This record gives sequence, C-alpha cells and structure tokens, in this order.
Amino acid sequence: MMITKRIIDEKGIDQTEDTVLVLGYFDGLHKGHQALFEKAREIAAEQGLKIAVMTFPESPKLAFVRYQPELMLHLASPEERMAQLESLGVDYLYLIDFTSHFAGNTARDFFEKYVSRLRAKAVVAGFDYHFGSDRKESHELRDFFNGKIVIVPSVNLDNRKISSTRIRETIAAGDMLKTQELLGYPLSTRGIVVHGNARGRTIGYPTANLAPLDRVHLPGDGVYVADVEHNGQRYRGMASVGKNVTFDGDELRFEVNIFDFSQDIYGDTIRIFWLDKIREMVKFEGIDSLVAQLQSDERIARSWTGYRNS
Repeated sequence: MMITKRIIDEKGIDQTEDTVLVLGYFDGLHKGHQALFEKAREIAAEQGLKIAVMTFPESPKLAFVRYQPELMLHLASPEERMAQLESLGVDYLYLIDFTSHFAGNTARDFFEKYVSRLRAKAVVAGFDYHFGSDRKESHELRDFFNGKIVIVPSVNLDNRKISSTRIRETIAAGDMLKTQELLGYPLSTRGIVVHGNARGRTIGYPTANLAPLDRVHLPGDGVYVADVEHNGQRYRGMASVGKNVTFDGDELRFEVNIFDFSQDIYGDTIRIFWLDKIREMVKFEGIDSLVAQLQSDERIARSWTGYRNS
C-alpha cells in the first residue's frame, strides 16, 4: 500500500527505507510517464529498494507565468493520480507545493535538502527533465548524485513525443481515440447528477445532467460515444459537451444519455469514459430533426467497438 505524505519543506521527509526516486511532475500518468516507472520497478527489484516520488499537486507553471484558469485543470483528478501512482508501484509519495520558496532551491540545494532525505540510491528521470533554479538538465544529474542514474528517452507515437501538452491538444480537439493511445487508458470525468431542464425525457432521450466534480479537462464541444460507470456497473451511452444551441442555451452543458437505464440518480456520482467523437454540436430546426439525429447517434454509440466510424 502506498504511503502518502503532504510536506511543507524537506524537514517533513521522514524516509526510513532506501529508495529509487522518480523525478518529475506527473499530470495524468501517460505512456511517457509509465516508461519511467517501468524502469524504476526494474531497479527496485534488482537492488531491493522502495519506489519514491516527490511531486506537486498543482502545475509548477503557476509560480512562473501569468495566471490563466486552464492552469488549474488536470488530465486526472488528485485521487486518480494517486491511484495511478500506486498501481505503477510507488511505495512512498511526497506532495509539496511548488512555491516561490521551493523554486528558489538550486540544483545542489534540491539534492542536498530533498534527495538525500529521501534516501535515494538511484534516480530515474525523463530526457527533458529540468531541476533547480539554475535549470540544470537531466544529463547533468551526475554532477549532483553518486548513485545509479537512469535517463529514459522520449516515448513517441506517430514520430511525436507523448506529453501532457500533446494530450491536452487531443482532448480539446475531441480526438478520444488518440487521447487514449497517448494516455494508455480512456479519459474519464466524474460528475454529480443534477437537475436540468428535463427536455430530453419529453423526446425519448432522458439525460443525466452533470456537474463536474474535479478540475479536469473536458473534451471539446460535441457528442461522444461513452461508457458510464454507476455503482460499479458499466453502461453504454452517449454524452455531450457544449451549449444546447437547439434550445438557445448559452451555458456549457455536460450530460449523458445512458442506454437501457431508467433509475433516478440525482445526487449520485457517476464516471464518464470518453470513447470516441460522433459529431459536432449542431443547431436543429425542429424537434423531429433533432430526434432523427439522436437516433442515428444512438445507433453509432451502441455499435461502437473501438474503431473510428466511417
């Protein structure tokens, strides 16, 4: 079981076992990150070490750049990230805020204050890892650390590096298949079921209106094939994100029609797994054309098997 500790500075580290330390900021453990932990597990097994991570709850960019709301969004919720880290073999997780004070540590400060207290006998980092206020690069780790050092090369897909930035682009574009390829698992979003306008039930397509629970990136506007998890059960459905333009809506809506499901679930938390985009949001001239489109969407969603619909 992973032990998690929130710390303010190096004095909060009370590590009692030797470790292999994985370095980096991990927002949604994508395939590039997974390669680091695969290497860490190998080293831990060879040398009888525990796997440790010290990382940040929020983006380090908040300490450096002009604030934008998008900086507070993640690829996965804190709970998901912790579960992912545990599943990747992490034994000790230390969380520290990336503040101006922390950012002021030089590379040498970082190793003398933190890495030494973490009892690191080996470190694993990505090829593009930077550390310290003096912005040292991964190939310079040897200047500060005498143990085993493993630099993991770029993990690519379609000749491009897999990165959180690239994944945010595919999410915004609504490309859920590519997003899943890059992450290694489907993007998902938790929401609380809330009351909406109840128009869907009048046309035979009742929807669960959702208030997002976490500060995570939602797919770009559109209608999607989705799996829905409720009380441990999975259902197929179709989800939409965007403004309800047919009814002149001007608020961002996030809702899902769950197939073969008729329970009242207001107040329940459900999880949407975004599988593939069906179409863009469209303004329909009337109810009949809307219903015809929803019937077509449903056929696509029910028959979806994991490949792009032509």
